[in-house]
Amino acid sequence: MSGLPEYIDGLPNISGSEALIEKAMKDNQGNAIFLPESGIDFSSIRSACAIALHMQQPLIPAGGDDLHTAGIISNLQYMMEHQGIGDNHNAAVFHWCYKRMGDFLPQLFNEGKQPRVMLEYSGVLLHGLRKMGLHDVFDNLKRITCDPNYRHGVEWLGCTWGHAVAPSTPVQDFRLHVKAWLHHFAAIFGLEAVSRIRGFSPAEMALPNHPDVAYEFVKTLKECGYQWVLVQEHTVERPDKGWGPENKHLPHRLICTNSKGESISIIAIIKTQGSDTKLVAQMQPYYEAKSLSRWKIGAKEVPPLVTQIADGENGGVMMNEFPGKYMDAVRECAGSDVPLVNATEYLEYLFSLGITEKDLPELQPLKQKQIWDNMKPGDGPEKLANVIEKLKKEDHTFHMDGGSWTNNISWVKGYDNVLGPMEKVSSLFNEKVLKAGIAPSEHRYRNALFHLLASQTSCYRYWGQGIWTDYGQEICRRAHDILTYDY
Repeated sequence: MSGLPEYIDGLPNISGSEALIEKAMKDNQGNAIFLPESGIDFSSIRSACAIALHMQQPLIPAGGDDLHTAGIISNLQYMMEHQGIGDNHNAAVFHWCYKRMGDFLPQLFNEGKQPRVMLEYSGVLLHGLRKMGLHDVFDNLKRITCDPNYRHGVEWLGCTWGHAVAPSTPVQDFRLHVKAWLHHFAAIFGLEAVSRIRGFSPAEMALPNHPDVAYEFVKTLKECGYQWVLVQEHTVERPDKGWGPENKHLPHRLICTNSKGESISIIAIIKTQGSDTKLVAQMQPYYEAKSLSRWKIGAKEVPPLVTQIADGENGGVMMNEFPGKYMDAVRECAGSDVPLVNATEYLEYLFSLGITEKDLPELQPLKQKQIWDNMKPGDGPEKLANVIEKLKKEDHTFHMDGGSWTNNISWVKGYDNVLGPMEKVSSLFNEKVLKAGIAPSEHRYRNALFHLLASQTSCYRYWGQGIWTDYGQEICRRAHDILTYDY
């Protein structure tokens, strides 16, 4: 289908065809890819809604009794094999959740409806599912991704291969995650499918707010071919006042400026605050959109877009309530003036009106107004570091850990025992692989990259100290040994 093998020497295809992937991503840029197939008359609607489903299962060294020798398997496989522990009995339901949109969309299309969904699956999940032999998941997803009868109903969002959170992932590694996911996706679904990807979904909705890291975050996305990024409402602010976005159901222009004075921007689609799984499971974005009418961008009246993302499998509401609510909402809104749409087809409609990125209201990562009130862009990284330390002392709420949909959880504090090994492995990879000019097509490159990216999965820091931090440390140990003894 793609000309790219999904596996090479037993490892997922996550590197080695960078030029091919870059060409596929950039060949279609500037072209409307969803709007010509849409079937929705955007000129006659008053509002719209969009939902995205985030899917993730980490890889863990649990394929055996000894942590140091156990095979690296999907957490889903561990759940399947140990169903008497905790909520592991849900493993079979998770499996169903990963493939069910491939059933729902064709059914609804065949009824004459207009279903839409945005999907985001981490690379570690896709690899784990394949190694488990759950080929039915891929068969279902390929059907809606590649079949011209259904593909306009699903929009895939890019993500980090290892579900790494951007604020605490080394900049060069974040770029490797983004490229690795595109590689893996293209190997599974094909180059045509990867050429249709426009939006990016950050793991845990974590947006870097350190000016230099945020700049590199957007630079990576733009250089990898992305047009827009999904952001959480309370992780961004208006540059003039430092307040949150006023018209949150309109696309914005996220501008990131670094300490050297360089600026870069990308379109931001705002996910609003709330209980994510409950809001999506009960299709709240649709019911909120029904209460809205057209808003203005400059002189143009456009439909607002109410957007939400949630875990696609976690929690009783997503497992049990979502299917019925989704089917009901799609059937009700089909042909109405409040349709379900995907973000890129919505943006393509705005572009068709002559609206450009520069016409959109501006945002920046939160807490940055405090920084720019104390220094000027261009003053340099040393001045920035001094200002950050000054603000931390003056304001206990000030931080540069980034913002996410789990703002009560720090991805940094209390995790030195994981972050320390992560940083050492990252430094070693940079020294032994990147600086040494090892070709990404080489097995030793791909093997080291696989372990590096897997070690940076957010789950090792989400669940607190214990077995999960042990998992993270162990994968770091293996990556360290590969980089020490194989190079």
